[in-house]
Amino acid sequence: MQVPILLYSIYMPKTARALLHLPPATAAAIEKLGADLAVARLRRKESLKTWAKRMGVSVPTLQRLEAGDPGVGIGIVATALWLIKRDGELGHLAAPEHDQGAIEMNVREAVELGRARARASAEARISANRMNG
Repeated sequence: MQVPILLYSIYMPKTARALLHLPPATAAAIEKLGADLAVARLRRKESLKTWAKRMGVSVPTLQRLEAGDPGVGIGIVATALWLIKRDGELGHLAAPEHDQGAIEMNVREAVELGRARARASAEARISANRMNG
């Protein structure tokens, strides 16, 4: 018997439900990362078993990582990146200075604040002119 996806999603763990909302471009990037990690392992002539042991994970977990399974933990991804000496990139991925959405929000907020202050200043001048005039 097939369970409808909606009903199934009610009983899924939160993590699994979140993965249902993964944007397609992000899912594709995770799959590419997994494939790239597999290539890195193969270029080093490492077996799945040896690489998994070095990472401290099981072979099936490593296979899930290399297949681009978005449910693999970020710590496991970080360990794989460390093995190929690319873990330093992690510190820059969400750096505030590269958060374009927040930067644009800050600019919009500053513009709105400037407009509000200009209105308040204009109202204060009009009010002062009425009192003086």
